[in-house]
Amino acid sequence: METTVEKRSMIEKVKERFPHLTINEWWKEDVTWETRALDALNQLEIDTPDWTYVAGQCYLNSLYEQIEQTRGWAIDWDNRFANWVQKLIEDGFYDQRLQAYSIEELNEFAATINRKQDDRFTYIGVKTLADRYLTRYFDGTLLELPQERWMIIAMTLMVEEPVEKRVELVKESYWALSNLYMTVATPTLANAGKKDGQLSSCFIDTVEDDLRAIFDSCTDAATVSKNGGGLGLYLGKIRAKGSSIRGFKGVSSGVIPWMKQLNNVAVSVDQLGQRQGAIAVYLDVWHKDIFSFLDSKLNNGDERQRTHDLFTAVSIPDAFMEAVDNRESWYLFDPHEVRQMMGFSLEDFYDENKGEGSFRERYQQCVKNNELSRVEVQAIDIMKRIMMSQLETGSPFMFYRDTANRLNPNRHNGMIYGSNLCTEIMQNMSATTIEEELLENGMITVTKKPGDYVVCNLSSLSIANVMKDDVLERVIKIQIRMLDNVIDMNSLDVKQAELTNKTYRAIGGGTYGWHHHLARKGIRWESDEAVAEVDRVYEAINYATVQASMELAKEKEAYPAFPNSDWETGEYFEKRQYDSPRWKELQTEVKKHGIRNGYLLAVAPNATTSLIAGSTASIDPIFSKFYMEEKKNYRIPVVAPDLSAETTWLYKSAHTIDQKWSILQNAKRQRHIDQGISFNLYVPNTVRAKELLDLHLLAWEKGLKTTYYVRSTSVSIEEDCESCSS
Repeated sequence: METTVEKRSMIEKVKERFPHLTINEWWKEDVTWETRALDALNQLEIDTPDWTYVAGQCYLNSLYEQIEQTRGWAIDWDNRFANWVQKLIEDGFYDQRLQAYSIEELNEFAATINRKQDDRFTYIGVKTLADRYLTRYFDGTLLELPQERWMIIAMTLMVEEPVEKRVELVKESYWALSNLYMTVATPTLANAGKKDGQLSSCFIDTVEDDLRAIFDSCTDAATVSKNGGGLGLYLGKIRAKGSSIRGFKGVSSGVIPWMKQLNNVAVSVDQLGQRQGAIAVYLDVWHKDIFSFLDSKLNNGDERQRTHDLFTAVSIPDAFMEAVDNRESWYLFDPHEVRQMMGFSLEDFYDENKGEGSFRERYQQCVKNNELSRVEVQAIDIMKRIMMSQLETGSPFMFYRDTANRLNPNRHNGMIYGSNLCTEIMQNMSATTIEEELLENGMITVTKKPGDYVVCNLSSLSIANVMKDDVLERVIKIQIRMLDNVIDMNSLDVKQAELTNKTYRAIGGGTYGWHHHLARKGIRWESDEAVAEVDRVYEAINYATVQASMELAKEKEAYPAFPNSDWETGEYFEKRQYDSPRWKELQTEVKKHGIRNGYLLAVAPNATTSLIAGSTASIDPIFSKFYMEEKKNYRIPVVAPDLSAETTWLYKSAHTIDQKWSILQNAKRQRHIDQGISFNLYVPNTVRAKELLDLHLLAWEKGLKTTYYVRSTSVSIEEDCESCSS
């Protein structure tokens, strides 16, 4: 229990920081800090939002009490931090690599830790951080405080930097994290500095049309899930139901049985004991199994054909959307039969392919070959089934493959067939193949030819905070270095993923706090001014990111696949019409020095980490100005950030916003994002099919690469992918 002096100190602190709040009789001397935090939350209303900070401070005091009881000494980082870090290394909680820091360096870090940075936390922010991410004993005893978590992350991500510069880099990383200018992705936030911590967020695999390859992909999916990663799998190469196997016609069961296998993986191999695995599966809209695929998450029908625990996504070419818009026929094919009879794989082409013809040309060749079996349907009928599933389940997600591949900066080196669990990662993909050989000595060798197994390394900027304090370029410079170091520090159990990670050195810098930023600036969501602000802000983000990665390449060398990429040829800049003098100068620098990371930007959902940072999620509008954040063990009131008489009219809730304005904003944003964006569509449950169709057509016409959930007011979506939260 705190002393009367400590209580009075807290009261004076509240009065000084929030003079408009009144402390009443509920602030009693004979209760714990946690109880006092809950009492403060009871005062939280839409017109008194600052009580969340008071509750946060009370809860932090309870954390300090717990830590002091565990350690047996009052928090004094200057004298004790080094010894405590060494103890946690010895006890097996912290990574052995942290031993690289000397006592002098640890003492310098201790002097950098600033307890006053705790004032930035809301109650829900610090509660989420403490419950999910701070280091604890196996029995749940707290071992770490929030400011120590930021410092340990900083120390971990900079431990392999040269000794002469790493202290300053650690301090800079801590500055960016503790000011809540940025957050790292959930796996990095949870595991950095901890023993055997996996730091990457999610993965993408391409499944070959081969029995052994399919089961190996299931094994890899289980391995990824075990370590807490989310996964996207492209199934478009698998032969359709009724296809031939070894020449026997009509015997293939299609993709649904393999989806059932993956569904079992998702359920049985959970993510670190905390939640079931999270897997999204992608299929081409021309695949013969597309209708059963679209029905796989519905709540009625044959349960043997249902995979309720998978997320579905459709890979869509421009030709299909044109057929939908023009109410034309569409043809479904079996990819195995196409390979056998046509001598090519239809999925390997996209419109404006480099050199070898376009998807629509190859598709028309299939249509004109009367010996090739097909199913003729109306394109609009497929679209109706897509929308029906979306309004019932929120998915399938939409992946516009032609746009994604045209704007792929590494199209010289591969193909993008689909995306990840949250639709923001778009990188080269290819299947891993396997060969076995029986040797004369009785041993069997298994040889894998690794494909491009995509890895997502994520973190996100708080747009509201970095723009307010005018620190965008400084934060991005350290953010890109932190992300780049994740690549070298990670040891991935799926080895082809580790190889792909090193080949492209791909990262995904994201953002959150967009609605927060607009409210602060006094800009209405549904306005031309908001669309222009998107263009301005994200061009600045992209410029600073490309520049930071180029500077890293000068220091550490370019990623291995850089030669002949759109980065080197300059097509990356030309396609985005970056023709100002400063962009031209940067283009020249990139051609000369290379770029460190083959992929740079990707906007993930980041609902959890934006809560920790006290801002709004991703690029989404808010759900409500005041709501209850509900989990299994708590129900916490939350208010929109910086809510005031001036901003309340600018915080229009998601389901009341005209989604056309959100699409127009995202079209401007996509120009500056080399990968993708987790972009939700919010519609009422009364939405007419024509209205939803018009939104999909507009998203495609405006050049969006994906849309994520269709969030109807009648659909309950529990939470976004925790792995991708950045």
